[in-house]
Amino acid sequence: MANASLNQSLSQQQTLAPQMRQSLEILQANTLELGQLLNQAMEVNPVLEDATESDSLDEITDSEFEESDNFDDWQDSYDDDARELAIMERRNSGINKDAADAREHFYNSIVAPLTLQEHLIEQIQEYGLSKEAQADATIVVGNLTEHGYLDIPLEDLATSLKIPVSRLEDGLAIIQNFDPSGVGASDLRECLLLQLDHLGLGNGLEAEIVDEHLDEVAKHHFPQLAKKLHVTLDTIIETVEHIRSLDPSPGSRFQAGGNPYVQADVEIIEDDDGEWIAGLTGSYLPRLRINDEYKDMLSASSDDRKTRNYLRNQIRDGRAIIRAIDQRQETILAIAREIVDRQKPFLEKGSRHLKPLTMNDIAEVIGVHPTTVSRAVAGKYIDTPHGLMEMRKFFATGYQTSDGKDVSNEGVREALQELIQSEDGSQPLSDSKLEKLLTEQGIKVARRTVAKYREQLGILPSHLRKKY
Repeated sequence: MANASLNQSLSQQQTLAPQMRQSLEILQANTLELGQLLNQAMEVNPVLEDATESDSLDEITDSEFEESDNFDDWQDSYDDDARELAIMERRNSGINKDAADAREHFYNSIVAPLTLQEHLIEQIQEYGLSKEAQADATIVVGNLTEHGYLDIPLEDLATSLKIPVSRLEDGLAIIQNFDPSGVGASDLRECLLLQLDHLGLGNGLEAEIVDEHLDEVAKHHFPQLAKKLHVTLDTIIETVEHIRSLDPSPGSRFQAGGNPYVQADVEIIEDDDGEWIAGLTGSYLPRLRINDEYKDMLSASSDDRKTRNYLRNQIRDGRAIIRAIDQRQETILAIAREIVDRQKPFLEKGSRHLKPLTMNDIAEVIGVHPTTVSRAVAGKYIDTPHGLMEMRKFFATGYQTSDGKDVSNEGVREALQELIQSEDGSQPLSDSKLEKLLTEQGIKVARRTVAKYREQLGILPSHLRKKY
């Protein structure tokens, strides 16, 4: 019988500093989530107030306060730390235990309702990964859809970030082991297989049916399926019921408040001169500033060290929030303006004319790391002349047509959808025929790519589209 033992060991672990963790939360928050964060911040921190004309960046001339935190250094390290995702916690020896407890309560209190990304990042931080592995896994998390799927090919993502695809493959493998099971899948089939594998049924009848006969399940061909698999009809029905109990959308339960509505974070409009202009929405959001009365109290409390420390910490925390918000707004707006400059054909003519664009292209222009761009666009939406679009939909590789024009993957998908919509229902177009028709339009893609895009559009293969 094994003997139980207790061992003590000392190890050094890198963790994300509170200010940087908060900054990344604000950067990743969409407009609705940001409103919640700001309202919660004002409830928790008494020095923050809503102002019509914010003077949030007014300098506090107290020398002791200035020495306690160098915010310029923190802002300069914003992008580097976003890439590394882990920095050593720095503690100020002048902060007493009460103030430290108040700070910890403050940071724990302003977090918005848990999102899928936050839930997964918490698991990443607890997984004992290296800094590079944490960064790779977090990139994958930042590109998941609200339903928990990864609908961007890893090859495209690796190209845009200029990193080896093997790193992202390792990051995805890590994410697919996390809760909720099924997250990180590229399609419904993989999502269900991941869930069955987590249940220890990866080699059972359920997995075989999902892997090879999902279309037959959708068409209720149960007798034929029972005969093919050499099992009884009752067994098939029972197995299918178990498959239907799995969650086809593992990320949906993390949507804040279960709110089905989407609020645009950026809007693109055409001015009177015919120029396209990008602007941030959310004018209704509270505009935070530091209440002048608390600044005066800080100057007047020179004899009360405990009060002075508390006020200094609250003002510092408030300023950190305001600076993080300013950084978020500047980053998102800079990205949106670059999108406008590069995607004018789309704005004028529609999705068919989207140009290939990588996050690295934008990052080089606005002076940040591609991972910062990835975080900034995750979960954000742009109101365009052609409807509401996810910001990350503008980032995709593409193809060059025979006449030298660049067309994005989204443009290829739209061309494919137009061909299928105009087909003869009694003689639907096969993937091979679609490949030839796209080639005639100057878009040369492989048949397997046509099949992949067709599946992404939710379009059945030709033999299932046939109308009698």
